[in-house]
Amino acid sequence: MDTRLPAWSAPALVAALLLAPPARAGDTWPGFRGPTADGRADDPAPVTTWSEKDNVLWKVPVHGKGWSSPVVLGNQVWVTTADETLAGTAAPKKGGPPSNAVAEVAFFALCFDRETGKLVYDIKLGTEKNPAYCHPFNSYATPTPFVEAGRLYAHFGSHGTWCLDTATGKVLWERRDLKCDHFRGPGSSPAVYGDLLYLIFDGFDLQYVAALDKTSGKTAWKTDRNIKYTNDNGDYKKAYATPVLLEVGGRAQLVCPSAECTMAYDPKTGTELWRLTHGGMNGAARALAGHGLLYLTSGHTGKLLAVRADAKPDAGGQIPKDAVAWAAAKNVSTRPGMILHNGMLFMVSDQAIASCLDAATGKVLWSERLDGEFSASPVLVNGNLYCCNQTGKTFVVAAAKEYNVVAENRLGEGKDAGFMASPAVAGNVLYLRSKTHLYAIGKRP
Repeated sequence: MDTRLPAWSAPALVAALLLAPPARAGDTWPGFRGPTADGRADDPAPVTTWSEKDNVLWKVPVHGKGWSSPVVLGNQVWVTTADETLAGTAAPKKGGPPSNAVAEVAFFALCFDRETGKLVYDIKLGTEKNPAYCHPFNSYATPTPFVEAGRLYAHFGSHGTWCLDTATGKVLWERRDLKCDHFRGPGSSPAVYGDLLYLIFDGFDLQYVAALDKTSGKTAWKTDRNIKYTNDNGDYKKAYATPVLLEVGGRAQLVCPSAECTMAYDPKTGTELWRLTHGGMNGAARALAGHGLLYLTSGHTGKLLAVRADAKPDAGGQIPKDAVAWAAAKNVSTRPGMILHNGMLFMVSDQAIASCLDAATGKVLWSERLDGEFSASPVLVNGNLYCCNQTGKTFVVAAAKEYNVVAENRLGEGKDAGFMASPAVAGNVLYLRSKTHLYAIGKRP
């Protein structure tokens, strides 16, 4: 048996070998897409069926509006949210988005007791008068926070980033000076590796990646994207992806998708290592790696690319087009992330088409319609995919070569039902955030 690691190895392994050791996957869900940054939670075994009356350990309201996912550590579950004060009816704005109807927005971090759902902290972090426009489909609190021992990093895009002491709720530092025009609201979540907090700002006007010292909040490095866009309209320059750390040939690389390109940076210095030009805008899916390939999507052009790990950039730092081992352009997700499992690549498109592809060749093994529309990324737990749609349904689908819906569950009714936030899983409990509530789903002792 060949026991050598592939050139692209799992981010959790990189963290273990090069940086700080992560907590065991079954006990925590520290940030966007979990402890391994790829939506996998191999240890827990949550229930597969529930309703408002069955297998709900607790249900609590969450004030305001926010699409950020729950994060879990120790006995705490955290979410962020934003309260909007309306000014009136939005009017059209020539050449851009509508004028904002929000007069003021307040940013909050909420902490709930993991066992009971009791509200522990409701911390008002700051306010902003006449904030930049945020599309009603989005929220001012869409980026998922990151939690680690003693600290929570609550990020709201260019509206601000705060670091909190999780034991006291005290704000340790804040940054309100990292700016860009998100044009439709923020979406990129923070990532923490070692001593640095990584943030992506891909806006209408400015596009850059920044690393902050997580102890002080000071800027460690900031690197402009420097992309030669094919369209001068800033609407085509924005993106919403979250960075991920991968190892390539023994070297750590921070992979950051953007509009039209995906780039990798030296995580310590911010020096660009390579870029792949693939077109597209509004990219949101986090990159995945395995089987000697890097898997990424191009956003609204609807392309999925599998790029060979052994590809060498040219003198200008570009990865050549022939490095793409295979590509797909049908039923590719724009917002929901992908799942890599047992040689298969799973995804759910925005329009509810669930697909399973051979990860090595791109061959479609099955493609089936679920229901509704999707923004949340699926999670893989105990051999099943948990897929939450925008109308309150969660489909539990077997992560297998044959299509099999294990269960279909609904929470909530009416226009306020539905899931924009991705699930979190810890200790055999599934944490689901709807548009109005936070649920803990599991079997009672």
